[in-house]
Amino acid sequence: MADVNTASAAFLATIPSPDQGVWHIGPVPIRAYALCIIAGIIVAIWLGERRWVNRGGTKGTVIDIAVFAVPFGLVGGRLYHVITDNQLYFGEGKNPLDALKIWDGGLGIWGAIALGAVGALIACRRKGIPLPAMADALAPGIVIAQAIGRVGNYFNQELYGAHTDLPWGLEIYQRYNPTNPDDFLNGIAIGHVPLPDSPVHPTFLYELIWNLGVALLIIWADKKFRLGHGRVFALYVAGYTAGRFWIEMMRTDTANHIFGLRVNVWTSILLFAAAIVYFVLAAKRGPREAPETLWSKDVPREDSSAADPSAEETHAEVAAAPDTVRDSAADKATEDPKPDAEK
Repeated sequence: MADVNTASAAFLATIPSPDQGVWHIGPVPIRAYALCIIAGIIVAIWLGERRWVNRGGTKGTVIDIAVFAVPFGLVGGRLYHVITDNQLYFGEGKNPLDALKIWDGGLGIWGAIALGAVGALIACRRKGIPLPAMADALAPGIVIAQAIGRVGNYFNQELYGAHTDLPWGLEIYQRYNPTNPDDFLNGIAIGHVPLPDSPVHPTFLYELIWNLGVALLIIWADKKFRLGHGRVFALYVAGYTAGRFWIEMMRTDTANHIFGLRVNVWTSILLFAAAIVYFVLAAKRGPREAPETLWSKDVPREDSSAADPSAEETHAEVAAAPDTVRDSAADKATEDPKPDAEK
């Protein structure tokens, strides 16, 4: 009886995994991973829009940018994953067409950022606004979206670390898919049979918490120091890669290595260094971008006369007045307004 109680206490001190990550409504699969990605994109657009308008930009611009950036980003994220984990899709016994199955998971954030930036650049040029300023507005939302996306990894029961006896260890279970025994992603945990290494470090949770901390940091720094010219985005990259470096070292999923280190570890090192250099150099560009430079060229700005009805009436009255009245008004406007004692 004591052994049973001890086992129950140990189980309750860990984090259980969901039984499945995919549900079906008829023939349509509903994937938790996809829902998390969509939720993250919505949050990023919402927060980015608020920040863009607060910086003086045109309302609705972020949504227009997202129309280009999001599809580019999804393609870029998948390309990065396929390139860095090509052994999963190419070679003997592999089906290259599986590389197109984005719904099965597998997105590399740096491919998403790189190609997403290309889409955003195209849209920004069409709008006549600076890309670095847009990147600064979007940066906190992007890292929060990454945090939300990590919840999808939890449902997929992936991206975890080695065995641990810590209270927050993650229980991982065997999942069964009767139609395809090798397809664990679409399987269901029956009986909660633990995998040999269970419980493990929930590295996806570590990254989720780290990402939220980075979001708070860059929002605070932006508000306090009024950062501009892409420096908020650079701070995001530096903050994220600093965490990704040590978290990546803890992961046990299959990955390619270069000189003994995982590819994403090297990527984190290089991008951290590049972000710090950019953050320092961009400071020489001066204060944050002026609000008028953030206004989309396809949206006309209202001038003061259009915004002030009384001004429009005054202009109309002067235009309709006889020449003598207009001349008198002009002479009066050019008179020295100072009193005689100050002349």
